[in-house]
Amino acid sequence: MSRREDYESRTEALLQPIAEQNGVSIYDVEYVKEGADYYLRAYIDKPEGVNIIDCENVSRALSDALDKEDFILDAYILEVSSPGLGRTLKKDKHLAASIGEEVEIKLFKAQDKVKEFVGVLERFDESSIIINIEGTSRSFNRSDIALVRLTLDF
Repeated sequence: MSRREDYESRTEALLQPIAEQNGVSIYDVEYVKEGADYYLRAYIDKPEGVNIIDCENVSRALSDALDKEDFILDAYILEVSSPGLGRTLKKDKHLAASIGEEVEIKLFKAQDKVKEFVGVLERFDESSIIINIEGTSRSFNRSDIALVRLTLDF
């Protein structure tokens, strides 16, 4: 397990009871380096959507728990937020919850001279994601996909 994976896993374990106490669920936890800074991001959600008070309450409690455990060696910035409307679908649980929703798939390399596809998520397995584009099912190898996210419909 990499250091990043360890930090994410341990943070998620600390976050679980905090999320339950605050009536939210954990969408994702990520530890990333952007420029010179490290960020520990916790994304929380609930059916009616999270608000700033939810984020503030979870952030304070998580910050205290992280300070007490003190397992992250680097200086980092803690962010707690909603995953947003155009949320990234990284994990199988995210994909499963989004079956029937319109998604955008961005590929690492173009297929048929196109790198971005939009369609309705039909199904997925460990190696592929299938979307319906204007009545036609199209399969993409997960290893070719750079990003999958819900589309924004305004």
